[in-house]
Amino acid sequence: MARPEQVLLLEPQHELKFRGPFSDVVTTNLKLSNPTDRNVCFKVKTTAPRRYCVRPNSGIIDAGTSINVSVMLQPFDYDPNEKSKHKFMVQSMLAPPDMTDMEGVWKEAKPEELMDSKLRCVFDMPVENEKTHDMESSKMMSSGLLKSESSTLPAKSLSSTLDDGEVKKIMEECKRLQMEAQRLREENKQIREDDVLRMRKSNMMSSQHPSVGMKKEEGLSARTVAFIMLFFVVGVIVGKLVL
Repeated sequence: MARPEQVLLLEPQHELKFRGPFSDVVTTNLKLSNPTDRNVCFKVKTTAPRRYCVRPNSGIIDAGTSINVSVMLQPFDYDPNEKSKHKFMVQSMLAPPDMTDMEGVWKEAKPEELMDSKLRCVFDMPVENEKTHDMESSKMMSSGLLKSESSTLPAKSLSSTLDDGEVKKIMEECKRLQMEAQRLREENKQIREDDVLRMRKSNMMSSQHPSVGMKKEEGLSARTVAFIMLFFVVGVIVGKLVL
């Protein structure tokens, strides 16, 4: 047996339109009007209950009155290429005159007493918001590429500016300079130890040979300057490799 025709008037009749952006809750209203002289029970159902919040989702519409139902779409990542398959159904039936328990009435209702209307959902993203969404997606992709490239940047920079022979030559030169710096550090340490002994002797002989102490100080100063210059050269070469 065919179901009776819906007595409620729905506005809109066939589709619920949700206008983006969809980064926050988007609400649309569904108006249900009861033009009859009987009270009407109603329920609002959806194929995607986790994606929507409906208030009120059930109740009674008195004769000759209407109510507004708020349908709230929860935030989601909008894809313009994906069409919505969500649907809503407004189910209704005439309320019994002596009704006290609405849930009980629904459970005991016969199929031929139930009326329903179906609506489909439409997602409408404004053009400017589509552009913004595309720009944000592009930024996210660009940042991801930059992060992935940054991890291999030092090796790529060297290979793009220097060939293998030049890199090997510079590395050998750097190694040689490091060994030379180590040798100078050890030599400088030995010189300081020798200077301590020499200073003790020179203090005893300074009155007789005043120029000896000056020559030794000049020798020590020259070695210190050479040591500083060597470290400066090493720093410059290492800095070029890093950059």
